[in-house]
Amino acid sequence: MTARVITVAQQKGGAGKTTLAVNLAVHYLSRGQRVALLDIDPQGSLGRWFMARREAGGDVTGLEFGTASAWGVSYECEKLKRDHDIVLIDTPPKIDADLRPALREADLVLVPVATSQVDLWAVESVHDLARREGRPCLVVMNRVPPRARLTGSIAEQIDAAGLDRAASPVHNRVAYAEALGRGQGAAEVRRTGPAAEEIAALAADIEGRLE
Repeated sequence: MTARVITVAQQKGGAGKTTLAVNLAVHYLSRGQRVALLDIDPQGSLGRWFMARREAGGDVTGLEFGTASAWGVSYECEKLKRDHDIVLIDTPPKIDADLRPALREADLVLVPVATSQVDLWAVESVHDLARREGRPCLVVMNRVPPRARLTGSIAEQIDAAGLDRAASPVHNRVAYAEALGRGQGAAEVRRTGPAAEEIAALAADIEGRLE
């Protein structure tokens, strides 16, 4: 099986990039896949999650973590692809030339959008940059609040813009925040339930695009 690279990118901070990356990683691990996490965000949230997992005695079998500068992504990614099925790249919240190497390596660019007009505007820059690199994007409605009127409007605007939108949104759940601090994924805290179901649905959506 050829390794697949998923780059999680968004110009605006607070969209939940790291949360998506770690929960997808845990999902893939649960399916017996070998997963590599590559953090190029100077904030290092993905690395802190990985260290929290190790310190808590969590299972890191089949899971590898690495860091790289923006321009070292290609070298690190090629190494990780040799021994893993999935490589997840977490990027800094900015759009400039430094992001291009991470987009260039991607089989799919995952763009989380929190339910706000500002987040939606920020998608345009990511999508445009990915298009220039010839990489497909999948927009994920993330941190979706319950019963928010704006949610439907944002979804309609994504569709109207001709962007590929994941069918399953990821909601704003306490389970994600609690699991992140423990070095876990939400599905490891509770194997059945809404959080596990929506991450599994998102992973299925991603798989359809990668195929």
